[in-house]
Amino acid sequence: MKVFTVVDHERMNWQNAMEDALYGPHGFFTSGAGPAAHFRTSVHASPLFVSAVLRLITHLDEALGHPDQLDVVDVGAGRGELLTALAAAAPPALRDRLRLTAVEKAARPPDLPDGIGWRSEPPTGVTGLLIATEWLDNVPLDVVDGDRYVTVDRAGAEKPGAPINADDTAWLARWWPDGGRAEVGLTRDRAWSGAVEMVVRGLALAVDYGHLRDARPYGGTLTGYRAGRQVPPVPDGSCDITAHVAIDSVAEAAGRPYTLISQREALRALGISGTRPPITMAGTDPVGYVRALATASAAAELTEPAGLGGHWWLLHPIDLDSLPFPAGVGR
Repeated sequence: MKVFTVVDHERMNWQNAMEDALYGPHGFFTSGAGPAAHFRTSVHASPLFVSAVLRLITHLDEALGHPDQLDVVDVGAGRGELLTALAAAAPPALRDRLRLTAVEKAARPPDLPDGIGWRSEPPTGVTGLLIATEWLDNVPLDVVDGDRYVTVDRAGAEKPGAPINADDTAWLARWWPDGGRAEVGLTRDRAWSGAVEMVVRGLALAVDYGHLRDARPYGGTLTGYRAGRQVPPVPDGSCDITAHVAIDSVAEAAGRPYTLISQREALRALGISGTRPPITMAGTDPVGYVRALATASAAAELTEPAGLGGHWWLLHPIDLDSLPFPAGVGR
């Protein structure tokens, strides 16, 4: 991977810096080994997450009346890991009807199965599931401090920039009114709203780190990740640059009914539990006990409130009579 040199002191707002550093010609997501080499998402953590998504797709398929073609669109697909796993895990009667589409700005991986489509923008006319797992936290945004934008050079050095424009000022007044340093979520609102508009019937689901208006983190959350470690957010293409999502603003921006729950609640409703097997099982079925213990450990990682279980699940049912989810969720 080419890394920009620190002698380039061109200054820009954080939104433009993130766009170039993540998605430019030598960006973090468009070159190199891909996200899985640097950080661990729910998709990479355990096959249990894939099984939960497959159960959700099964509920959705039933709600849609088992259409001849069922779309599953993964926005921010990385290297296509989720869709590849879904294609392998789906029962034949469902798999034969799935149209799987990865949306990502990187080039198509050479080893991606032929049955998975690859595009840089979401397709129109989606009937089925549009899912975005840890995509919105990488949608570039501006950072402000007081009444001015924060500018940054490729070495990560920040300085105050121009006064905040009217649109961002209005967003901040509604969604991040406490002043000080803040992250303007308007670009994420527009990105998610645009993605949701691609679904004509089915479910749009965003899974991401986030926060609510009454509990915005003081000073924001902008940070970087490289090789599994948190690092300063230097926009030179060498690291992931991410900020948690103002999830309530994103939810309302889509202009559609929604349900907002934690990943812990969502996965438990879909049959993923971190409950350990009874110790007595070790004496009667030691192999089964070890297997059940490993499954419980993986489930515990996915549902841990201080970790992946603290993700928000934002669900928009579109042209459906009810949320295609197990009974008791979002009702």
